Amino acid sequence: MPRVRKAVKSRDRRKKVLAAAKGYRGGRKALIRTAMETVDRALKFAYRDRKVRKREFRSLWIMRINAGARAHDLSYSRFMNGLKKANIDLDRKALANLAATNPEAFAELAKIAKEAA
Repeated sequence: MPRVRKAVKSRDRRKKVLAAAKGYRGGRKALIRTAMETVDRALKFAYRDRKVRKREFRSLWIMRINAGARAHDLSYSRFMNGLKKANIDLDRKALANLAATNPEAFAELAKIAKEAA
């Protein structure tokens, strides 16, 4: 015979949704139907925006590299092409970090990229 727990599944489901809706305003945190809609929507946005965040960071890194490269009379594409020809394999995150925090090291890379291009 299956074990019976003294809890109603539907109540458990509703409690789970209302717990996820904690911090929302008005009926969105108290009314189950509204809370379910809001939580579903929030979860969709969370899933989508985990992908979008990666795109936005790559875009930010490219902007920072471009700004650093233009300070040394290079466009972003010529800078990246020069690094590739010089066999320097640094990802955009590291290059952006160098451009923002260590301009001397980035200047060296820009010089190498200029000579290789």
